[in-house]
Amino acid sequence: MCARYQARPTEKHVHAVKRIFRYLRGTVNRGLWYPKDSSVALTAFVDTDHAGCQDTRRSTSRSVQFLGERLISWSSKRQKSAAISSTEAEYIALSACCAKILWMRSQLSDYGLVFNKIPMYCDNKSAIALCCNNVQHSRSKHIDIRYHFIKEQVEQGVIELYFVNTEYQLADLFTKALGR
Repeated sequence: MCARYQARPTEKHVHAVKRIFRYLRGTVNRGLWYPKDSSVALTAFVDTDHAGCQDTRRSTSRSVQFLGERLISWSSKRQKSAAISSTEAEYIALSACCAKILWMRSQLSDYGLVFNKIPMYCDNKSAIALCCNNVQHSRSKHIDIRYHFIKEQVEQGVIELYFVNTEYQLADLFTKALGR
């Protein structure tokens, strides 16, 4: 969030960065442990904040990726174009996360790890249906072609999409701003 305003930060943004540094200073002795005998399933959770940016009304894509039970990556990034609906925003986020997961799959294959049918969890049933349906609809034909990448991956069985209730959406836990 702070990176968006680094060209012309205000006092509010400087205060937010100082708060981040205070948090980091207080957690410097914490770390993540990945035991070698733990599960190696690759999974992802995806969510969006539709039109959440107050300045541009663009949506923010949020995703987290796990290797077994361990968090290995997270992302919170404003989308490049305004989404007409929450379904479109989630669809764009699913496509971006899919690309990231496939890159991770490629990297991990160098270590002999093989992943098929990688589960991705989303809290928008309409976005999941859009990913699983190869028919163009009037509600989706305006979506840029680059985001339809996920449809191919679902069709080929590389990615499996599952619905998760919002209260169990792990992407929110790791990517939303901390309370004051």
